[in-house]
Amino acid sequence: VQLQASGGGLVQAGDSLRLSCAISGRTVRTGVLAWFRQAPGKEREFVAAIRRITSTTYTDDVKGRFTISRDNAKNTVNLQMNFLKPEDTAIYYCAARMNDLVLSALRDVAQYDYWGRGTLVTVSS
Repeated sequence: VQLQASGGGLVQAGDSLRLSCAISGRTVRTGVLAWFRQAPGKEREFVAAIRRITSTTYTDDVKGRFTISRDNAKNTVNLQMNFLKPEDTAIYYCAARMNDLVLSALRDVAQYDYWGRGTLVTVSS
């Protein structure tokens, strides 16, 4: 299974970006797709996850600004990011797990089977 993230770039505070992650090699229909991010000097942190089609979970920092979605037909997971802030600057990684997870485990990086290489998002003030 391979994950390829794209859509990052340099934007100004308040702008929007849409990240996309293409999944090849296997279809993740019943598992979990997620986005994590890692800022310079910090650990990788959970951003958002989607289980099945509509069950979504977000970290508090992005609630109301970011939206995760999945397209099973295209085998992709997307992250729409609005009202970006300088503190959103990080490398964003998509991750996949073949089986479902309980809500309390969604934020644990060790629970995911596959990772993409990441795409850099830089938000200037």
